[in-house]
Amino acid sequence: MKPQVIVAPDFRTMDEIFDRQTREVLDQRFDVVWGQDGPMPHAAFEEAIQSCFAVVFGTWHYGTTALAGAGPDLRCILEVAGGHSHPDLDYATCFERDIAVGSCAHAFGPAVAEMALALTLAAKRLVPEGDIAFRRGEELWLHEGTVGATTLFGSTIGFIGAGGLAASLHPLLAPFGVEVLGFDPFIDDDALRARSIEPVGLDRLFDDSDVVYVLAAPAPANLHLVSRDLMERLEPDDLLVVISRAHLVDFEAMTDLVLQGRFRAAIDVFPTEPFDQHHRIRTAPNAVFSAHRAGAIPAALREIGRMVVDDLIAFAEGGTGTRMQYATPEMIEAVRS
Repeated sequence: MKPQVIVAPDFRTMDEIFDRQTREVLDQRFDVVWGQDGPMPHAAFEEAIQSCFAVVFGTWHYGTTALAGAGPDLRCILEVAGGHSHPDLDYATCFERDIAVGSCAHAFGPAVAEMALALTLAAKRLVPEGDIAFRRGEELWLHEGTVGATTLFGSTIGFIGAGGLAASLHPLLAPFGVEVLGFDPFIDDDALRARSIEPVGLDRLFDDSDVVYVLAAPAPANLHLVSRDLMERLEPDDLLVVISRAHLVDFEAMTDLVLQGRFRAAIDVFPTEPFDQHHRIRTAPNAVFSAHRAGAIPAALREIGRMVVDDLIAFAEGGTGTRMQYATPEMIEAVRS
């Protein structure tokens, strides 16, 4: 008898995360309950969770008490949204019952890192300005067109957050011969040094870095961690890349300073999305923008499905999942406090 798995990926769709081959393996190895787009009805979920082996979900639609009816066979709950930030999911009960809670966040790391590098090069080499000027027939050729451009080679890089995104981005920066500084209170200094990241405080990171990457996951404790005072330490040729969440940045202070020409910015995430059509940051000539497009490319979304199926098989065979990012009490405490 095949293990029973609730697959309810809403807000995502089945075809978005499962390619044909992965879906075939899922159906061959497991008895899939629901397996459709849209929210799974509460009554159907409450019945299925009594005997299911695993739950795969995108949005937790089932309330804080949903796990009270879970049967003894429930081994894992795997989310396909991108982080351990589901307020109605009872993580405490999961930890008490040894139910693994996996996140697909790692699926987005390579794609987000690639976009971070693309935005960096675009901003430093004035690619958007050159493109706009050329389309208008106002391009400046050769040396005249490179005034204000800078190079990434030999730069000092600052990572705010040195977790999964940093791990994906660091190898992409290595060919440029960069020195990397890092601030991450959740990672031991020796562990950072082992990854060729020099642990530093935020003041030094902003003083010494040519490019600062905002890579940390959002948590109540890091709201506006990137403050006006820190950003005022940047120089006009420096670049701030906001690629994880705008939650970490004092966005209005950043807007003031970018409009003043105090530094350049490359921004993929915003305080509200869709973003205010009339916000003044849109007029900044020394900024590059992307509409939260870094992670959710088709290749990354299909990787979510492969991660889910690989880890479901591992749990079904008596092991543990290794492809997804698994929550710990300390991790959830950091996200929520």
